[in-house]
Amino acid sequence: MAGDTATITVTDATFDAEVLKSEKPVLVDFWATWCGPCRQVAPILEEIAGEHGDKLTIAKLDVDNNQATAAAYNVISIPTLNVYQGGQLVKTITGARPKAALLRELADFI
Repeated sequence: MAGDTATITVTDATFDAEVLKSEKPVLVDFWATWCGPCRQVAPILEEIAGEHGDKLTIAKLDVDNNQATAAAYNVISIPTLNVYQGGQLVKTITGARPKAALLRELADFI
């Protein structure tokens, strides 16, 4: 599966259908191409998506191209990782974290 991505990309247009109406919890990575810490956390999120994708969907939302959604959830600093379940925001993780710390934060969902 080299080159395949385990995460999905969401936009302002698809956020409602892909995230809020998802059967599974969805972690949304609010990121931008110019954000160094975002680039650090991206491969970790890919690993988590590959290992736990059956229980948790991991989506990426580029804040530069999707400002409405970022503004709606008051995303000020990136990376911000928001977990949505049943259409509600249930957890916010701000900043890049090592994989072990992220797995601890996500233990309720995976």
